[in-house]
Amino acid sequence: MSEDGVAAAAAVERVATRIETERDYLTELDSAIGDADHGGNMARGWAEAAEAVAELDDPDAATVVKTTGKTLMAEVGGASGPLFGGSLVFAAAELDDGITADSAVAFAETYLEKVTDRGDARVGDQTMVDALTPAVHTFKKSIEVDELSPLDALAKAVAAAERGVAYTVPIRASKGRASYLGWRSVGHQDPGATSTLFILEELLAAAEAALDTTAPESADATSPTIPDEEA
Repeated sequence: MSEDGVAAAAAVERVATRIETERDYLTELDSAIGDADHGGNMARGWAEAAEAVAELDDPDAATVVKTTGKTLMAEVGGASGPLFGGSLVFAAAELDDGITADSAVAFAETYLEKVTDRGDARVGDQTMVDALTPAVHTFKKSIEVDELSPLDALAKAVAAAERGVAYTVPIRASKGRASYLGWRSVGHQDPGATSTLFILEELLAAAEAALDTTAPESADATSPTIPDEEA
């Protein structure tokens, strides 16, 4: 297995373990504004994905990601299967030549594009997009403008996703089952945004393990070279 394939497979295993650990918490979040099945569906899907990846014979990173996406599509119920899984399948092609700073940015952008297209959601709808969009934008800017390493850029992306998750709490849901609650959705943290954050955190942990180093503990989503605009 290539080094990139090993790292990608390790990331899938880490995500599967984390989502299983957070299963009850995700279910609790979803029970307030959804069908109370996000935790169980995601835990089952990622467990199956980790098993499918472990059975691959010498895969590269693109194959690991594509296999993960296909498994999530098959095993995760509701809208999460196509959103998380289908978007991974499509974006996996960006990693055909391996994981580099450029291919990682292309992968992230393609994944975000497919998630927003499939879910017809934008920032402010109280969905996973509220965590994913700032994470991807921060990752891209950190690499292409601030010239940070991919690891440092990923750490900043995680910080941006954390802010995005917090942002879902005081806003009204406009998409998904939560939108049926109207103003009663205000005050609740979106489970899809939360699981997106958990996935990003484990991707960062896997990258640190693969590189045998750690990202700065003080990493945040702000740019060292360009002041953030007023909200």
